[in-house]
Amino acid sequence: SGPMFKCLLREVQYEVTVATVGDRIAQTVAEASLSVAIAAMSAADIARQIAANPDAAPDMAHEIDVRAIRRAVGMTQAEFAAAYQFSIRTVQQWERGAKRPSGPARTLLRAIKADPEGLRRALAAA
Repeated sequence: SGPMFKCLLREVQYEVTVATVGDRIAQTVAEASLSVAIAAMSAADIARQIAANPDAAPDMAHEIDVRAIRRAVGMTQAEFAAAYQFSIRTVQQWERGAKRPSGPARTLLRAIKADPEGLRRALAAA
């Protein structure tokens, strides 16, 4: 049995088991179901569920389109990774949707989008 995806929505627990790493269909269905259910919930519903079970809190962060940011800067994946101190594998995983940027990486990507040259100069000077 593969990894288990769980979410608690309106007192109903949905579970989807992904049999293999390549079985993205089940994962996509689970993520789409979660997105629809979250959209239908009120802020009070979400706050109540988070208070009851903080581990079930959905990731409400907006998506960051890493490919679009990289292309706007006019760089290859390798150039982008080197210029902004990411691993090329991480950039590839973000772009194909295998992973999502979080924490400091999200902040850095937003800064790149806002001022790519300024940030590149700041990183080079550090």
